[in-house]
Amino acid sequence: MNKIIVLYQSKYGATKKYADWLKEELACDLLETKKASIEIVDKYDVIILGGGLYASGIAGLSFLKKYYNKLKDRKIIVFAVGASPYDEKAFNAVKEHNLKGELANIPLVYLRGAWNEEKMTFIDRTLCNMLKKSVAKKDQSKLEPWEKALLEAAGKSCDWTDKKYLEPIINLIS
Repeated sequence: MNKIIVLYQSKYGATKKYADWLKEELACDLLETKKASIEIVDKYDVIILGGGLYASGIAGLSFLKKYYNKLKDRKIIVFAVGASPYDEKAFNAVKEHNLKGELANIPLVYLRGAWNEEKMTFIDRTLCNMLKKSVAKKDQSKLEPWEKALLEAAGKSCDWTDKKYLEPIINLIS
């Protein structure tokens, strides 16, 4: 049996929820990337790293990038959590932005998260409000899926997390 660890970085809770569900499902260890060290992670055969999507970047991925040469012989899976519905074009852009070069062959899974402006930091809320205003000015018939989702979620608290989104990760380990 492979020894599995889930590393995660969660700002508002959706990524942690998925990490906790993976721990239940896989009976594996769980650790925040902020508390992780290469000495700890080096003991595992399978490394699952998850983080929220912020401006196309996956939170916590810097740990993997920093230690990739030491971990590249392991099974590595990355998951990104975002508020938008899955969109292949956007997913491919996120993959190209985050997993380039020697990281290009690492599987990436997208999990839909949550949206709650009340929990956001002042800066995040301000940036989202600016983005919403910009998107609202566009021709509504030409909006990208993420732009439509942004406008639909505005002012609401939404939780799209679902255990079914974990199936691709579990299948990659089997």
